[in-house]
Amino acid sequence: MNVYALVHGRIIAALQALQGEGALPAGLDFANVEVSPPREAAHGDLACNAGLVLAKAAKMKPRDIAEKLAQKLEGDADISAVEVAGPGFLNMSFVPAFWHGVIAAILKEGADYGRVDLGHGERVNVEYVSANPTGPMHVGHCRGAVFGDALANLLEFVGYRVTREYYVNDAGAQVDALARSAYLRYREALGEKIGEIPAGLYPGDYLKPVGAALAREHGPTLLNFTEERWLPLVREAAVAAMIAMIKEDLAALNITHETFFLERSLTQGKDEVAETIEELRRKGLVFEGRLPRPKGHDEGDWEDREQTLFKATAFGDDTDRALMKSDGGYTYFASDMAYHHNKLARGFKHLINVFGADHAGYLTRVKAAVAALSDGKADLDIKVCQLVRLFRGGEPVRMSKRAGTFVTLREVVDEVGRDPVRYMMLYRKNDAPLDFDLAKAVEQSKDNPVFYVQYAHARTKSVFRQAGEVFPNFTEASAEVRDADLALLQDAGEIDLVKKLASFPVLIEAAARAHEPHRLAFYLYELASTFHAQWTAGNELPHLRIIQASDGSLTASRLALALATTKVLASGLEILGVHAPDEMR
Repeated sequence: MNVYALVHGRIIAALQALQGEGALPAGLDFANVEVSPPREAAHGDLACNAGLVLAKAAKMKPRDIAEKLAQKLEGDADISAVEVAGPGFLNMSFVPAFWHGVIAAILKEGADYGRVDLGHGERVNVEYVSANPTGPMHVGHCRGAVFGDALANLLEFVGYRVTREYYVNDAGAQVDALARSAYLRYREALGEKIGEIPAGLYPGDYLKPVGAALAREHGPTLLNFTEERWLPLVREAAVAAMIAMIKEDLAALNITHETFFLERSLTQGKDEVAETIEELRRKGLVFEGRLPRPKGHDEGDWEDREQTLFKATAFGDDTDRALMKSDGGYTYFASDMAYHHNKLARGFKHLINVFGADHAGYLTRVKAAVAALSDGKADLDIKVCQLVRLFRGGEPVRMSKRAGTFVTLREVVDEVGRDPVRYMMLYRKNDAPLDFDLAKAVEQSKDNPVFYVQYAHARTKSVFRQAGEVFPNFTEASAEVRDADLALLQDAGEIDLVKKLASFPVLIEAAARAHEPHRLAFYLYELASTFHAQWTAGNELPHLRIIQASDGSLTASRLALALATTKVLASGLEILGVHAPDEMR
């Protein structure tokens, strides 16, 4: 049940009735008529913009349209008050019985409450994390990992078939540096003193097991090989070890990708990069030309040469993009184009990439590539996750000894737990910097969002245990609770809680359309706050307590409301990938 959609349908019917009566002209487009919460709670329960959006086409004043609509709605038994406000907004208030239907719907629909079939079973590829396989995940990767995983869950909830994908950059100089670093650890494992790790290589201790494994497998044999011969062997082993480590790190956050796509696969066997370039050339989108020197680029370092270019400017980019390097190899962008071409060839028409802050300048060229390769038939949304600054009790956290240069994701999860990490990484919009305090993440207070929300869920569960001591038959599955007389719920705080539950389907749809799972994290905190407020009111005013020993009917009704709250909290937490506890320990 979506009360917003229900009221929207009634308003459209009222507008059509006004057209039939000649009070509104025929042929009006109602597509932009919306129902939403009013800007201020004192203005009512729901608001409608019909007067404002129809005025120009109807050649009428917005308030005149709103007043006619208000008169038409006054006969609705569910509406207790309707008034025109400001330039032509329509504010509506509803009787308690209208909101009681929300509880009944939640108890009936259960885990399906709030679902809307936006995806219609269409496939969507969500690529996230995609960190270079050169070491353990760091806390910055953690944010993109959690964001991408929660977004994938959200899209599945609204009817998409989601593939979670990780793009492994296993080609290029950084992977060769990894191999050389692992080779040093291999020599160390054989008993050689390697001294200080040279600049440009990876100094972390995490490569020691890789070196030891190479020593067990090859013995001293690799020492007799030239670099040209041992480099590919060590590189393959090192990358495989890093991918295994990455998978373990992600598993600590309960994150699993269906696909790990290797960059090297694009040029092994058939050359997909060359095929992609040729396809664009056939479309007239690849040419030989020169690029102007970028602003701020040292003229002495600038190589002015004719090169193979993609007409990115034809698709909104600020410059055309090089596809071939001076040594004849492909640019990183060329490989990235081929990778997205591969996604399209696999049948994906909906693509979402989750990038780190260091890739913010890469957005327009990738979008241009997808538009060109798909002839505008595929859509690509790129979400950038800004930096994470790590603190403990307000003090910056020092770097990890294991990684050598940063704090690892695994260290953070091991210290505070999976749930605080996941929730706190979503408790700020992805494109805003995030300060993550390890001490606050485990604090048991209202200021800790994950604790506050989980505590609300645990409280809804505990009230049933307490009620069972007075009314043994009152359980979550009992008819006494599920068929309770909801008309007994008349307290303003109870109705406010129902209104918050009623907004869950609208919140889910809006968050899914915008690809913004943080909205759900905010909503759950607000829902928890509303529930806790009503619980506190019961502590102060005994007649508002859920369990009324002398009134089984009222107790059953309030338990039904608590159960509805349980269902919504559990659904929301599951989408975020956070545990919904039955009790707090």
